[in-house]
Amino acid sequence: MSNSYLRFQRRYSKHGTKDASYNQDDGSLRMYIRGRPVQLFAPSPLIDHYSLSKVSPAPQQKLKLEWVYGYRGRDARSNLYLLPTGEIVYFVAAVVVLFNAEEHSQRHYLGHTEDIKCLAVHPNKLLIATGQATGHDRREGRPHIRIWNSVSLQTLHIIGVGDFERAVCCISFSKADGGNLLVAVDEGSEHTMTVWDWQRSERGSKITETKCATETVVAADFHPLEAGVIVSCGKGHVNFWQLDNTSLTLSRKTGLFDQRDKPKYVTCLAFSFTGDVITGDSNGNVFIWGRGYNAVTKAIRKVHDGPIFSICVLKDGSIVTGGGKDRKLVLFDATYRRNGAEAELPEHLGSVRTISQGKGSQLVLGSTKNSILQGTFELNFQEIVTGHVDEVWALATHPQQNQFLSAGYDQHIHLWDTLTHRAVWSSHIGDQAQSSCFSHDGEVIVVGMTSGRWIALDANTREVYGLHQDGTEPIQVARFSPNGRLLALGSRDNIIYMYQVSENYRKFNRLGRCMGDSRRRRTPSNGSINSFVGHSGSITHLDWSTDSTHIQSTSGDYELLFWNAAVCRQVANASSLRDMEWATQSCLLSFHTIGVWPETIDGTDLNCCAKSNDQKLIATGDDFGKIKLYTYPVTQPKSLYHISGGHSSQVTRVEFLPDDNRLLSAGGRDTALMQWVIS
Repeated sequence: MSNSYLRFQRRYSKHGTKDASYNQDDGSLRMYIRGRPVQLFAPSPLIDHYSLSKVSPAPQQKLKLEWVYGYRGRDARSNLYLLPTGEIVYFVAAVVVLFNAEEHSQRHYLGHTEDIKCLAVHPNKLLIATGQATGHDRREGRPHIRIWNSVSLQTLHIIGVGDFERAVCCISFSKADGGNLLVAVDEGSEHTMTVWDWQRSERGSKITETKCATETVVAADFHPLEAGVIVSCGKGHVNFWQLDNTSLTLSRKTGLFDQRDKPKYVTCLAFSFTGDVITGDSNGNVFIWGRGYNAVTKAIRKVHDGPIFSICVLKDGSIVTGGGKDRKLVLFDATYRRNGAEAELPEHLGSVRTISQGKGSQLVLGSTKNSILQGTFELNFQEIVTGHVDEVWALATHPQQNQFLSAGYDQHIHLWDTLTHRAVWSSHIGDQAQSSCFSHDGEVIVVGMTSGRWIALDANTREVYGLHQDGTEPIQVARFSPNGRLLALGSRDNIIYMYQVSENYRKFNRLGRCMGDSRRRRTPSNGSINSFVGHSGSITHLDWSTDSTHIQSTSGDYELLFWNAAVCRQVANASSLRDMEWATQSCLLSFHTIGVWPETIDGTDLNCCAKSNDQKLIATGDDFGKIKLYTYPVTQPKSLYHISGGHSSQVTRVEFLPDDNRLLSAGGRDTALMQWVIS
């Protein structure tokens, strides 16, 4: 071992916890990820001048959130309201979106760090309260409530940090006193209800707390006409609470059902103009609880086939109910009589999750398929927000146009336009999607599935050119070679499947498989990283060389391997490719991405990366919903970056648009797609 090797090793060990060392003799850097050694080779021009102690600067450009595609309707309630600004306020992931449907514009409140679970509008229609779930970060990720100004987007109060166990699932401002109080319910094991004097300080003042219910609570609202009265409902219960202003305690009256009418769930509640409580339940019944009573005073049975997910009292006193199974909207007048008006949502848009008064006679609806619709009983309802409903893993940008493709476990593909911020088309593919890519002319799309199947289809007509099967494990990455003649598919079964492409991307013939052979061992005389030929873990990322001759690939076992594409053979001498130029940089393990690994390395935290087309920037996505922007290449272990938040789940993919003015990100379980301006 050379003296230069020892000198650099000691010098860097003082700078951080990432165990890295550089051998100037052969121009190799070694670092350890989860105890595994990774050997990387410096490009020839760097060998004699490379130093571990240098620090790479952050780029001049930063990311600014421009658009959020999606809405959380599948499992959230009462999270859609029209504001006096003409904007519809709702949330998805850790972002609150203020969407002006007429102007088709968005603003974003970005104060939260984790999943937002509930939203309430103050009686003055200016202030918003939003509550989040617990998350990864011990300090920022704790469940709490934020109260903020919907015009300035300024955070005014942060309430309950350290008081909530799991997530804030219900919140409501008081109404009879003009909004001085706030009630919140914790999703924790005790379902604790707390009441706050939220204006007393920046962090508010907790007035009282009590155990709310032994089972799930889905709503808790202050009565609009009776001061200190709160109504809550959920699994098997309706409770009426009275706040005593002297003792500052909550007393409870249990709602009394006729035994034959008691539902498994009371799924929603609202208040009539006269102060009656209106509840909907899992049996499709609407019950009226007369003002001041804790018993049912009027029953309207079988309004819906299945549960009622939302009840909305309109400005004229009429009432709309929304079905969670039959997808119907039913209209009643102020005296609870049906007037005959009904509407039904198309099946592909899901059931009614929440209903809100829109402009004039319009209603705004959130659906269980994460769509937002707008319309009237007379003119039906049009989709104004489209979203994925399950985990999103596939993301690919069009090579020439301002478009991108997304697909996921909901078995849907969407082609989006980044300028109009709308879906160009949507298609159901009948299988869970894991990966995708465009051909280099943008005319053909390949989508890899979790079943090992993959399809090629026309990007314009959606005509399917071929359906193929490679193994039974998910196809985790798909990439065409730069010359368009080959297609590489990386599978969770540790194999890269290679296809020859012809007839303008419409014909695919399998050329071979890049895989290991357990009978052939390498002698680890130089501390070789991998004693077997081929990957020992699932293929996570791959990149083509610019001349379409080679592939670099990484696995779940933190291996970086190289392949001769034409013969599907591994290149045993990795140092021979130290000067190879790569068309893309999705492999997280490389000499050019050393600095994207945190000093306290846990390889499972870092999910994806992509370099810009001009090769000046690289973006990464991690398990904490963060996107980091670095100067490319990131060859120094200590490299500075800009960080952006918005996702509340693992970021599964990041991709630059062709002009490098925008970045796209997919949020996995949070189902959100985010579009960032680079400036």
